[in-house]
Amino acid sequence: MTNKQKPDYVVIAESIVHNADWKQALDILTASLRSFFLFDNMALYLVEDDRINLVEIVYARAMGRGKSAEADLDWGLEVATSVTNNGEILIKTPDSTASRDQRLSFPYFLGLPLRTPHGIIGVLVFTRFGGPTYTDEQISDARFLAAQFASMFERKQLYEQVSALQDARRQINLQEDFIATISHELRTPLGFIKGYSTTLLRPDTNWDEETRREFLTIIDEEADHLTSLIGHMLESARLQSKTLAMNFQPVRLDALLRDSIARIQARYKDLKITSEVQSPLQILADGVRLIQVFDNLFSNAAKYAPNSPVHVRVSLNENFQRIEFIDKGPGIAPEHLPYIFDKFYRVPGYGTSGSGLGLFICGQIVKAHKGVIFVQFEVGVGTTFIIDLPLESSVDR
Repeated sequence: MTNKQKPDYVVIAESIVHNADWKQALDILTASLRSFFLFDNMALYLVEDDRINLVEIVYARAMGRGKSAEADLDWGLEVATSVTNNGEILIKTPDSTASRDQRLSFPYFLGLPLRTPHGIIGVLVFTRFGGPTYTDEQISDARFLAAQFASMFERKQLYEQVSALQDARRQINLQEDFIATISHELRTPLGFIKGYSTTLLRPDTNWDEETRREFLTIIDEEADHLTSLIGHMLESARLQSKTLAMNFQPVRLDALLRDSIARIQARYKDLKITSEVQSPLQILADGVRLIQVFDNLFSNAAKYAPNSPVHVRVSLNENFQRIEFIDKGPGIAPEHLPYIFDKFYRVPGYGTSGSGLGLFICGQIVKAHKGVIFVQFEVGVGTTFIIDLPLESSVDR
């Protein structure tokens, strides 16, 4: 078996370098390889944590004879392990005495190390069923391919490390912003409480009943605000560590929404809320925690979509119940959407109030109910927060 045509090394290198999706790049490349390098199977292994230990195959394709038995084929793990241990190219020919007509019983393996300046990061294995063995020219072509694959996976690992560092830096910045914000948020109610209580306790002044009641009301409201902030911090920590107990009981979403709407409209007198409930079912849920989610989403709408009505729709789908909170506010810019459920994240441009924990807590509570929460938006038109709760948690009415 000889090469069909001389490979275009420039095209091969560019197809690997310029495709951001490494699996798609390998699909395209693997299909084109057989125009000059005939093989039946190709498999890629990566070394785990620089140890002499192979992880499972990260990529494998059956291209020729034996493709119908793809799931049952030996992809060459023994060859890959040997190449990793020895660091050298390995050609393994079959020693079976079976009939040559049974091609799957005669695999010819070619294993090549994926070598980088930092050592071997993986192994490329080719398989031919029924032979013939690999020529020197074909091995030279395969070495070039292995070098390209090694370069590709080294870049992939570098991109992943850079991405991880960027995520860590972003999280550090969020935490620093959170510390500055929460310090301000804690000092403000404490300042009011201290200021008005000190004023009431002045021995040289007698306050009339109306003024005294006004001061005490402010102290009471700021104490509630302080309690809420501390509660958010404690709950976020307990939710993240999965130590916050959930009390699951049969509840009706329409009843929970009515309670939440009544409480929110008492707090936000000008907030207009309409609701539409279709075929409500009882589900097993922690009603207190779900109401906490609803309250937070209503409060978010009042804050980020001022003067906008909020429409709540509950619908029954095939596998889940969906709850939608729809406002007609300015919407959320696309660059913020991946982060709005992250701990400490606050959308810029809406002042400095808020701990950045509200939506994080919502996400954790919904997750604890085996549901999902996400956002749909259109800038300048509005935002829709969507909660899907699985019907597998439903109970009979």
